[in-house]
Amino acid sequence: MESDAVDVKPQIDSTTIMNPLDPDEFKRQGYIMIDFLANYYRNVANYPVLSQVESNYLRKRLQKSAPFDPQPIEEILQDVQQHIIPGITHWQSPNFFAYFPATTSTAGFLGEMLSTGLNVVGFNWVASPAATELESIVMDWLGQELKLPETFLFSGNGGGVLLNTTCEAIVCTLVAARDKVLSHVGNDKITKLVVYASDQTHSTVQKAAQIAGIHPKNFHVIQTNKSTSFALSPEALLSAILVDLENGLIPCFLCASVGTTATTAIDPIGPLCNVAKKFGIWVHVDAAYAGSACICPEFRSFINGIEEVNSFSFNPHKWFFTNLSCCCLWVKVPSDLTSSLSTNPHFLRNKASDSKQVIDYKDWQINLSRKFNSLKLWMVLRSYGIGNLRSFIRNDVKMAKTFEELVKLDRRFEIFAPRILSLVCFRLKPSAIAHKVPIANGPQNGKLATEEFVNQVNNKLLDLINGSGKVYMTHAIVGGAFVIRCAIGTTLTEEQHVIMAWKVVQEKANSILGRTKEVSILQELNLSLPIIDLAMI
Repeated sequence: MESDAVDVKPQIDSTTIMNPLDPDEFKRQGYIMIDFLANYYRNVANYPVLSQVESNYLRKRLQKSAPFDPQPIEEILQDVQQHIIPGITHWQSPNFFAYFPATTSTAGFLGEMLSTGLNVVGFNWVASPAATELESIVMDWLGQELKLPETFLFSGNGGGVLLNTTCEAIVCTLVAARDKVLSHVGNDKITKLVVYASDQTHSTVQKAAQIAGIHPKNFHVIQTNKSTSFALSPEALLSAILVDLENGLIPCFLCASVGTTATTAIDPIGPLCNVAKKFGIWVHVDAAYAGSACICPEFRSFINGIEEVNSFSFNPHKWFFTNLSCCCLWVKVPSDLTSSLSTNPHFLRNKASDSKQVIDYKDWQINLSRKFNSLKLWMVLRSYGIGNLRSFIRNDVKMAKTFEELVKLDRRFEIFAPRILSLVCFRLKPSAIAHKVPIANGPQNGKLATEEFVNQVNNKLLDLINGSGKVYMTHAIVGGAFVIRCAIGTTLTEEQHVIMAWKVVQEKANSILGRTKEVSILQELNLSLPIIDLAMI
């Protein structure tokens, strides 16, 4: 019996099918996008640095569902200008002094554009030989400029890899360290492994320890203090190790910092290695921000002792004009990484890999897929040269010195931790607050507000600074003190912006310390804190 159903084939009009990569349209829209970004950079200083929007603002502005029909790039960019830009905290503003810089540059942008445009997936050598080989060359180039020992370069049987972030670098090296220790003591001892860091070490190390399966109680934080400028003490490390050994634990991994997030403290690499190596501890050096400066001879001493460590990383996307994301990791013994991170499925087998004469970067990282990131670092190095890159960094340090001197000239403020590179940590002095801020029932007769109250006032000062929209700074808690961080290094920042930032700080300090009537700062902060003798500070 024949079916009455009619086999209707869909009619496709080939003229309506878009070519998503039409070269002419790519060129037209590309020019429009470049013009848009050029105008953004030209005007970025005029935007409030810290976004002023409220949460969920964007859902109220954009359409409720994805469009069915295509929309022109002009209309899309109009929405970017009207709706997206107001919700951006402008990291490229010359008035951005928060966190650490996330520098960009023409070369970094074009390198990213080229990498994105080629869109190769270089997980192993055969997938794109140029991607692998350029990366190994660039890592040796940069390692040479940092004066890393030959043992960290491919030319000396070490090697380097480009990852996305410091967190990824620490996860990879911690896993390698973990497996190296467990290969000697047995996998059942994983609950005994200990990871060491200072109280100034970035929290990414704790996250890496969690990912690597280290027992939370075995992530040991060693306290620092102002007497060592908040650097990790080798003596304190040794004491912690000896206690752990007595308790039957197994020391495994130490992360030393060159340029901590809070104050840019520099841990003494050589002395720490002298302690760690006695117990077979893997030493990783995290120089995410400060590593860039080490291409300058006058700052190279920050990584003295690097020849003794197992691994070293820094982020060119912070202060090396190489757009996010880009993290350089060097290891002395690449097989330590690859033995922990390698997989060899049949569909990836090929003669080049089997020959062991090529690098397969998939075995140096967590992910399988990877971008052609070496292009942008290569373009930065070639477009500016080491000489100009050194000048950029030195100029930022010079501007930080200017800001530091301005702080010192105002007796109400203090530099809380030594300025090492381009980060200045400062606060209103307790004595300035005691003399100027009216506090119910005190302070008086040579007495001073508690540290908690001083912290609250400095916190309020920072809120006023950032609320102005003119500049953006962040804070740190160091030795129990709330300090304001002014991190200089954004690509567009000039001395005029630094001076303007200080004027904003003074203006907001005046608005706090100049109050002698109406409501007191204590009442405004809704605090009822005791006072203590100056002799106790």
